[in-house]
Amino acid sequence: MPSRAETDVEAALAAVEAEDAPLAEKVEMLMEMAMGLQIRPRSPDDLLCSVRLYEAALGLCPPELYLLRGRIHARLATALQAIPAEDLGPLQSARRNLEAARDILKHEGAPEELAEIEMNLGLVFQSLAAANAAPITAAIQAYQRALRAFDAQAFPREYAILQNNLATAFLSIPFSDERGKMREALAVQAFQDGLKVVNIIDHPTEYAMLQNNLGNALQYASSSHSVENCLRALDAYDEALKVRTRAATPVEYANTLSNYANCLRNLPDDVARPELGNMENLDQALRRYREAEEIFAAFGERQKVAIVAEMIAEIEAESAQSPPASERAVGVQ
Repeated sequence: MPSRAETDVEAALAAVEAEDAPLAEKVEMLMEMAMGLQIRPRSPDDLLCSVRLYEAALGLCPPELYLLRGRIHARLATALQAIPAEDLGPLQSARRNLEAARDILKHEGAPEELAEIEMNLGLVFQSLAAANAAPITAAIQAYQRALRAFDAQAFPREYAILQNNLATAFLSIPFSDERGKMREALAVQAFQDGLKVVNIIDHPTEYAMLQNNLGNALQYASSSHSVENCLRALDAYDEALKVRTRAATPVEYANTLSNYANCLRNLPDDVARPELGNMENLDQALRRYREAEEIFAAFGERQKVAIVAEMIAEIEAESAQSPPASERAVGVQ
């Protein structure tokens, strides 16, 4: 039995075919209907139906309307990117459509149109690289091309997102050579560059994302200054948590809580006397893990629940094996 979205699409296609209107208007109608389904999808079926409408629009679009054709390719690609799928088919199709859009729009399209295509192409390459289906350098190059148009002054939000994407791409490269530390430094610098152009008032989502990810980069950096980096990471998480609250963004809040707890696990209670251990920080980490686990469970994030539950079990095992505080104090003396 066809879904409601599929029935609506069939009706829309029939209505457009019967419409006594110029071909360009029919193409625009199909594109607008597809965008409506894509922007507010009720289920993955809506995204699949938006793809059908975009493809129908491409089939009707006359050759002379090449700019419109390029824009349809670009919109179709974003719909394909959003489809949840176990195989790489939608992503590969999104890549082809973005490359087709770029080839068309590079002649007469607006610079920001091309930059948006490059940004989305970078995201597609990054997802494909995670599945060993594309080199991560292709994503980095696409982001760098997008930055030619999305400069910090005119497009602060886009600039910040690109810096975040660049940084995560750098960090996704295995640190199997001597250039690993340089890529870590480039990633930290990219997060910091993004934070120079956004603020908590005007761009709260981007600000929190960058602070959270900067904290992760600092926490896991292969550096001899691990304690200093952890303290800087905690400051970044605190900034992220000014935006990411349990009431407004519960899953993002839980993500940052987990990252905060990870950092506390590796930080001595007194940085000047690390030999005293970190039982207090472990207690704080445990509280944050438990709250995060509760939120992840409520939102069906089963993989994250499993990861956090493992962390909780490890801390509880560590605490059970540690001597009481009084005994530890005697040992230090």
